[in-house]
Amino acid sequence: MSHHPNDTQATTDTPLTDEDDQALLGLGTAAALAACGRDSTTARTSGDVDLALWTHDPGYEAFFRKGIPEADRLADFRYHLTVTRAGPADLVTKLLAQAVAGRGTPDMAGFEIGSFPRMLRGDISERLLHDFTPDIAAVPGLKDDLLPARTAPYSKDGRVYALDSDTPMVVYYYRDDLFTKYGLAKDTPTWEEFAELGARVHKDHNASLCVVSTNGSDTAQIVQSFQMLLYQRGGAFFDADQQLVLDSAEAEEVLGFLCEGLRSGFVIDISDYYGAAMQTALKQGRVIGLPMAIWYKSYGLVPNVPEQKGKWRVRAMPRFAEGGGTTAALGGTGFGVIKNKANTRAATDFLLNTWLTHEGQVRRFKETGYLPTRRSVFEDPQLRGLKDDFCGGQRLFGLYRDLLPDVPPQHTSPDQSILFDVLAGNLLRAYRGDVSPRQALRRTAEEFRDQAGR
Repeated sequence: MSHHPNDTQATTDTPLTDEDDQALLGLGTAAALAACGRDSTTARTSGDVDLALWTHDPGYEAFFRKGIPEADRLADFRYHLTVTRAGPADLVTKLLAQAVAGRGTPDMAGFEIGSFPRMLRGDISERLLHDFTPDIAAVPGLKDDLLPARTAPYSKDGRVYALDSDTPMVVYYYRDDLFTKYGLAKDTPTWEEFAELGARVHKDHNASLCVVSTNGSDTAQIVQSFQMLLYQRGGAFFDADQQLVLDSAEAEEVLGFLCEGLRSGFVIDISDYYGAAMQTALKQGRVIGLPMAIWYKSYGLVPNVPEQKGKWRVRAMPRFAEGGGTTAALGGTGFGVIKNKANTRAATDFLLNTWLTHEGQVRRFKETGYLPTRRSVFEDPQLRGLKDDFCGGQRLFGLYRDLLPDVPPQHTSPDQSILFDVLAGNLLRAYRGDVSPRQALRRTAEEFRDQAGR
């Protein structure tokens, strides 16, 4: 899952084919331990250290650079950063290739949540990445304070290999002025009632209250539209054992709900959430509400419709009448440290002292808009008092705190990319009415098992 559209390719590398990727991953599994040994030198325990950081997003680079003085104060090192930026998929490919070559690996790397599953294949994560589990256990209360929903995507066999940047809850954005103008209730409790309102507002005003992406070249966005509501409803793609659990009653209900919404006009199909088509729909008032992650305001709404500042509001998503929660999670980036290197200890200390301290998590929300991953930080009074000008002065942090208990874990699989490819195509067939929701899900499960071999 792309965290947001800053996750664009910053390099011009030729993408790997599936066959190339499998071969590389297999080679990485066999060679990574030896490679790390060749890349290692005597571990630094103090003094000046130049950390090599790889990331896909300049926002993370800015955050870490600003955190150097605090890290210097809390650790036995004096830090300097050398930053390399690459697209999320390229970053993992380069890391694995450099590990196999036995040189040129970074000290720290940011793994976008859609790319990290490649690190879960075989024993790659265990061989390449530092295990944070003992570091977390060494800080009193930290293990219980970290949200399990946000350690799950970067864990394997109970070990944590990356630390998440965000608790990217899904909320409902809506145009407050147009809801008022059209006489739409702003506190409608269920999606089913909301869909009835949506059919009416589409008929009367040619406006829609929900969006699905239908861009055939971006499978992640197609899947996200469905995924948000699926996880809210209590469904999932994979369980904690990386087994596919997609073909469920919850998934069939959610897909049927979206298909019916497309027919009634409650849901509009847009090629993608960020480009020209979405901008036009927002400017013309054809999209006046949509469920999306909290970061969508900064990366989707503000760039596309800055003139609508003050007109948007945020609320919890309506519930499904048959069950589920009030939110889901979408996106994230986990930062990991490469093991057995001279700077492994220094990089681990740097990450813990910028990323996981109370002060660091407060600063991260203020500077990037990314929510804390520690439960206790949601009680911070300065965060609860912050007003959001784009959303009409709303104090949004209280809403996020209230939604926190409902954030579901997001388990991944090394074969997640296979699932996304086959699921995206079947979602589009269901949206067009070529297959039923039941057929689309069953076909997805069958095609996934054929291709993944399990």
